[in-house]
Amino acid sequence: MSRIELSTSSRRGIWETMFDLRRDEVGPVLIAALFFFCVLTALMVLRPARDALGMERGIESVRWLIGITAVVTLAANPVFGWLVSRLKRLQVIAATYGFFVLSLMGFWVLIEFAPGTLSQTSSLVFYVWFNVFNLFATMVFWALLTDRFTSEQGRRFFALISIGGTLGAIFGPLLTSQLAQPLGTPSLLLVAAGFLLLALLSACWLLWATPDRTIDTVAAWSFSEDSDTRIGGSAWSGIRSVFRSPYLSGVAGYVMLMAVMVTFVYFTRLQMVATMADDTDARAAIMGNIDMWTHVAVLVLQLTLAGPIIKRFGLSITLMILPVTTAIGFIGLGLYGSIGVLVLLEAATRAVQRGITQPAREALFTVVNREDKYKAKAFIDTFVYRTGDVVGAQTEGALGRIGLAMGSLVSVVLPLALVWTALAVWLGQAQARRASQWSNHSSPKVSKVANDKSNPLTADKDATLTENGGLPLRKAS
Repeated sequence: MSRIELSTSSRRGIWETMFDLRRDEVGPVLIAALFFFCVLTALMVLRPARDALGMERGIESVRWLIGITAVVTLAANPVFGWLVSRLKRLQVIAATYGFFVLSLMGFWVLIEFAPGTLSQTSSLVFYVWFNVFNLFATMVFWALLTDRFTSEQGRRFFALISIGGTLGAIFGPLLTSQLAQPLGTPSLLLVAAGFLLLALLSACWLLWATPDRTIDTVAAWSFSEDSDTRIGGSAWSGIRSVFRSPYLSGVAGYVMLMAVMVTFVYFTRLQMVATMADDTDARAAIMGNIDMWTHVAVLVLQLTLAGPIIKRFGLSITLMILPVTTAIGFIGLGLYGSIGVLVLLEAATRAVQRGITQPAREALFTVVNREDKYKAKAFIDTFVYRTGDVVGAQTEGALGRIGLAMGSLVSVVLPLALVWTALAVWLGQAQARRASQWSNHSSPKVSKVANDKSNPLTADKDATLTENGGLPLRKAS
């Protein structure tokens, strides 16, 4: 065997042995990881600036800003649904990221050059805008991936792809901590806009690099010749699906409980950082360092445990880890209440959330129809998530107003964690049933049936393969 043949065989063995990837899967997975790297870099460059600008009028203002954000996300969902119904998928991605790039440039002009009063007002508007941007930017990324990959591929790929996002989440705060004080917080907006443009280019590259395929096996791509077709449907269909489907309602409940817990940690962080620094740029630098170190923990977890846990133990166990970790962390925070414990709590919960839970949670959407992957997912990942933020912010604020100490949060967290854990078990089992139903029917024969518009099973996109409400038949791409 020649040296070239040995080298090729070695490379193939490394990808298959270390990452469980076939040779033809390596390219799309690496491009998707680059895409996520750019998105998370942009987000994490802006996050400390968001926190610092939002605190200019005090922590109490942040509570009602979160409420405004929930209202804005509710209003934005029909608009996004309308775009998804009428635009091709690449056009939806370009319109979403293009809008955010233009918005960032506009905010930079307002914050940098407007008079003092207008500058402060625009800072608060930016806080609301970022919360909407944060959810829609990541939602669009994951919607494309859940549309592109099957359930089996999601279990193998998503944890690996998430590493790209984590590297971006580490790189973004590092940029913030180095640039916030010499350049000023507003200049970070332009840095983030540049990475968003790179994310858009990565998305185009991902679509261009994918060969056309048909669904002949479970492991085949679910993204091909109709990738440029419109999804169709109404602007409100995703919202209706969440309320009509027990499965999607369960996903929404899991996301809301997660948001409540994350918000508890978030406001605890704001209060502690507010006592450490009074200057906006100094606060941004402090929060940037916290973000960087917590994401180092995420990366370590992703490189060592995330993939094997999802593949070996399944989604039920994987989704349970975050509720259990959160409950234990809040018990420690209630007992000690120091900034060191807070960093440990945030590192642990965010490591589990981003390193383990997010890939598993996104895999839940691989077994729903294409329209729900974009529209219902958008509603859950934006409005439902922000509603959980509102509930968490108001609950934490109410406990503070009546004079209860930090330890009182434990009495709220523990019951919620029990419900959260039970929901995780049910969702994992429901996803496995749906994936099994699709696997049993994913054959060349069924693929041909799925393309037959005259077939009564596929004439309606909501028709199911089973009489007991099983997995909706996904049209072969």
